[in-house]
Amino acid sequence: MDGKARPPATPAEALAAMDRLIATSLVAQHAIAQRLGLNVTDLTCVGHILGAVDAPLTAGELAVRAGVTTGAITGVVNRLESAGFVERRPDPADRRRVRIVAQDTASRRIHEVYEPFYDRLADVFADYSPDEIAVLGDWLTRAGGLMTTYLAELRERGDA
Repeated sequence: MDGKARPPATPAEALAAMDRLIATSLVAQHAIAQRLGLNVTDLTCVGHILGAVDAPLTAGELAVRAGVTTGAITGVVNRLESAGFVERRPDPADRRRVRIVAQDTASRRIHEVYEPFYDRLADVFADYSPDEIAVLGDWLTRAGGLMTTYLAELRERGDA
């Protein structure tokens, strides 16, 4: 531990801080997307494409991960291709399908925008012990899973 005392917080205060972070993040995502010549959905999809480390995604897989329809994903991929972030490649296992592959420059273009912020986050993380970071990682992963489940429930009910 770094020896710094943490300010006390109730669950309600932590949730309020999370709400402020989410609100600021939404605004930031719009600004970052605009800087890259994209919209937020397109930027989200680039993130999923760059994060697909096992194999390039099909359009259908990308649609599921991004939470958009397969019809909408065609427009997203068209825009990303026009903007030079991705290209379509035939699926070697099934020539009727295509895989969406990041262009060589896509990662660099994204990192140029995010890196200054991530460097600042690294400074924040440096104030926490490995055990505290593990708790943060666990909480964020679990909360993200809850959000994904809740979003699916909202969509099933037609609320989103």
